[in-house]
Amino acid sequence: MHPSQTSNETEFFEQGQLVGVLTAQPLDRVLDYKAPEGGCWLGAFVEVPLGPRKVLGVVWGPGRGDWDIKKVRAVLRVLDVAPMRGEMRDFLTRVGGYTLTPMSAMLRLATRAPGLGDPPSMRKVYRMGHAELTKRTAAREKVLAVLEEFGGLSFTLKELADHAGVSASVVKGLVQMGAVAEENTPRDLPFPRLVPDYGGKELSPDQASAANILRRDMASGTYGTTLLKGVTGSGKTEVYLEAVAECLRQGRQALVLLPEIALTAEFITRVEARFGMKPAEWHSGVTMTERRRVWKMVGQGDAQMVVGARSALYLPFRDLGLIVVDEEHDTSYKQEDGVLYNARDMAVLRASLNSAQVVLASATPCLESWANAESGKYKKLELTSRFGVAVMPEMKAIDMRSEDLPGQRWISPSLKNAVDQRIAEGQQALLFINRRGYAPVTVCRACGHQIGCDQCDARMVEHRFLKRLMCHQCGESKPMPNVCPSCEVEDKLAPVGPGVERLAEEAVNLWPDAKIEVLSSDMYASARALKARIEAIAAGEADIIIGTQLVAKGHNFPKLTLVGVIDADLGLQGSDLRAAERTFQLMRQVAGRAGRAEAKGQALMQTFQPEHPVIRAILGGDENAFWSAEAQERKAAGVPPYGRMAGIVLSASDVQAVFDLGNAMARQAEPLWRIGAQVYGPAPAPIARVRGRHRVRLLVKAEKTAPIQKALAQWAGQFKLKGDLRMAIDIDPQTFY
Repeated sequence: MHPSQTSNETEFFEQGQLVGVLTAQPLDRVLDYKAPEGGCWLGAFVEVPLGPRKVLGVVWGPGRGDWDIKKVRAVLRVLDVAPMRGEMRDFLTRVGGYTLTPMSAMLRLATRAPGLGDPPSMRKVYRMGHAELTKRTAAREKVLAVLEEFGGLSFTLKELADHAGVSASVVKGLVQMGAVAEENTPRDLPFPRLVPDYGGKELSPDQASAANILRRDMASGTYGTTLLKGVTGSGKTEVYLEAVAECLRQGRQALVLLPEIALTAEFITRVEARFGMKPAEWHSGVTMTERRRVWKMVGQGDAQMVVGARSALYLPFRDLGLIVVDEEHDTSYKQEDGVLYNARDMAVLRASLNSAQVVLASATPCLESWANAESGKYKKLELTSRFGVAVMPEMKAIDMRSEDLPGQRWISPSLKNAVDQRIAEGQQALLFINRRGYAPVTVCRACGHQIGCDQCDARMVEHRFLKRLMCHQCGESKPMPNVCPSCEVEDKLAPVGPGVERLAEEAVNLWPDAKIEVLSSDMYASARALKARIEAIAAGEADIIIGTQLVAKGHNFPKLTLVGVIDADLGLQGSDLRAAERTFQLMRQVAGRAGRAEAKGQALMQTFQPEHPVIRAILGGDENAFWSAEAQERKAAGVPPYGRMAGIVLSASDVQAVFDLGNAMARQAEPLWRIGAQVYGPAPAPIARVRGRHRVRLLVKAEKTAPIQKALAQWAGQFKLKGDLRMAIDIDPQTFY
């Protein structure tokens, strides 16, 4: 028996018995094969023949026996990895059923690591050497920069050369000099053991009380979900790391999900300080070699803690005891292509199947989590004060209707005076605007033409630092033209509205002697460069920080005492049912960057609508009043979390074909009508063309208890998609574009 097998995983298939194998190929059923020589366990990862190819699969159960036995082929081999456990198979089945995703796509999501079928072997790996580099070249510097960025991780020769953008000979030359070390190691090594009691910090009474409850829940060995709500700067991370420590003491595995890769490096440092060693990492920034190692070690129980992006939820944990979803309100937890799932919700599902605990941590939780805590479905722990001597910032509105602001300027005189004062006192100020680039629209002053993307119905955004126009929808970019593409008149193209780069330009004019730093994801080529700038800013190497949404996410700048929000009204526009909630969350998160050390902070919001209920709620600080009012509105409308919704996006290169399908679906919605659901549309999507494909939306709304998945499957199953027609069904949509 494989060491990961337990008493409920003992189904064994003798050689020649029929087994059902689920593959990651786009097929609509489990395929029959004969068990190989030596037999195989239920859940075993296997290699099977499919036509002329060899593909990866999982033994999903007994064979169906509905195929000519003479034509049934045998499993080629069983892979030397831990079998997929029963709770993992159940999890994939449940997620697939909830999101209406084919099981082949679910298995692809759970096997996103290269070389899983490779036999154990040795390999040459490369890491930072000890010798000083005497003769430096640009190519050699790139190699050393990559090794420094990844903090001691090892690379294969090809990975290191590719990451650095140099030839393999450059790496080999550095090996000869001793600046890079070449080692023979087993292909996949266990992760160092973490020490639960290594570096625990002294907690405040508030923190200690919450940590004790989490530790007690963790020790119970049962399922439960806790909303850990704490004001920004209250020390939520140290509290949930105590739950991780208890999980490690129990001999179980912990998973911490983070919303942004940019946060990972700082968090890994904190984990290492707390537990003595680094955890395993799973996100797009780690190498393919490291991904395979993490996947295998997680399955063997040789990775105690994983810090990762949302897809880490699908790793094959041997004994998952705790899932932490940090900044649980963040929209990046929703996967918007491929398998459409919300990692926050699926974390709760996975924990329930593993008898594990879930901690949802946020200063501004989503309404769904707030409602579950209010109803008693989730436990709720609150941290109401900042850690140490820091206090919450004072929040005020700047009424832009009474400010004397020249045209093409966005920083009000009141905000300028506040920034002047902070700079004079040797403190830092942050100016926030939730728009990347220089200007959101470029218009021709001769004919009025707005430059749009050739592939999408979206305006192109000027990025002046890059001297290019970019489409934030599909990524298309082109050089900034001098001639209008419509009327061909020269030098009449003008930027309209501010982006973060334009705001920086204005700030340079207003404060020519100040050190100004722009923090936007477009501005940095790598996570290493971004991390370096954030550390430099935290150390005081900037007077004024100008940032996008990136700055709202967990960064700590001790000298920052003023936050100025340039356009607090921006998120209140549009018809998104979550617009008020997201504006409230973002403004509170941004304001929370101020005054996290000794000096008291202040947050000033420029608004043309100071009487708007959301603005009043942000300024008043009565969060429960805001959530209660928002909940009442949602309940009255019968929308999430008090109702069910599903978005259907149809797309094709032929606009008529996509509307014909949409109209047919709206007319033939009997399965949905039977459960009392309403169908709205078809209508052009707000962005009606993306990458050359026309997009049409339908929206389905039903009562909370309605069996919406079954009805949607029956409804969609009536229609055959011809040509390049595509249909995407999004249960619980988070965006409506």
